[in-house]
Amino acid sequence: MEKPTEQSWNEYSFAGENNPKTMQDRKQKYSKQNVKESTQKEMNHSKEQTSNEANSNEVIQQNQNEQANGEGEQTTAPDVAEAEPNEDLVEEVAEEELDLVAQLQHDLANTKDALLRKAAELENVRKRVQKERITLFEDARIQALQDIIPIAEDMNRTLEASASTEIDENFLQGVQMVASKFEQLFERYGVEPINQAQVPFDVDVHDAMLRQPTDDPAIPSNTVLQVLESGYKLGNRVIKHAKVIVSE
Repeated sequence: MEKPTEQSWNEYSFAGENNPKTMQDRKQKYSKQNVKESTQKEMNHSKEQTSNEANSNEVIQQNQNEQANGEGEQTTAPDVAEAEPNEDLVEEVAEEELDLVAQLQHDLANTKDALLRKAAELENVRKRVQKERITLFEDARIQALQDIIPIAEDMNRTLEASASTEIDENFLQGVQMVASKFEQLFERYGVEPINQAQVPFDVDVHDAMLRQPTDDPAIPSNTVLQVLESGYKLGNRVIKHAKVIVSE
């Protein structure tokens, strides 16, 4: 509504209302009415602005929802696609895994074979070292016995000679005592004498010093007739060959 002008006030005055109080009341009435209309316009403008903002927010929210729904659909589509397995890719991965398993089994077999070979080699080395150690020990013992045996044989010859010769009794007892110690030593170390007659001649344990015919037809050829010097052996090893006479 338009604000009343001075002419409007005058028109009211010419209308016959020249009373100052009446004019003042009318001015106040118009002022209040103008304020009321101005306030109403501002309120209406505020409501329209608020409504427009609400509509704008609603449109924005709707667009955001639509965009979110669109993204959800786009996100769901790849998931569905990914959920479907690629047969070619699965077969390729399976073949690669089979090749890897085969290679690992081959490497494992080679490693196992190598370890078994090494274990066998170590076992052979252990046995060889043990055998060599035993052999060295036996060689050392045989060497010592070979040095002792001639002394023991001299003692036995002395005792044999004493049977036909007069020897001091005390000296003879001493020789017998030493000879007995040698026999005990041989028994303790497992030394066996080779002094049997009437056995087949064996080149591994006998040395034939003489061959002679025999009057007994029951004695076959190559039989030990007499042992000239006893031999000795330690287990399967001959320390000294026996010197013998063999039949023809």
